[in-house]
Amino acid sequence: MGKRVYKYDKVLCRKFGKRVTYLRKEAGVTQEELAFRTNISPSYLSAIERGITDTTISTLKRLSKSLEKDIIDFFAF
Repeated sequence: MGKRVYKYDKVLCRKFGKRVTYLRKEAGVTQEELAFRTNISPSYLSAIERGITDTTISTLKRLSKSLEKDIIDFFAF
């Protein structure tokens, strides 16, 4: 069996990243502070916000908790 390669949806990642940026700024939190609260690197958070990487549900859950938002709020494009 070959290795499966999954491609991520670039448009969805960009929209999601913009939404993370919006919610972060709305909360008055810097990228560094949110990365610390979420226990991810600032460079990974930056990549999420720029829409150049896909993320996991676990990271979404931690972002949600850190920003005190419901998960559904991240998909209100």
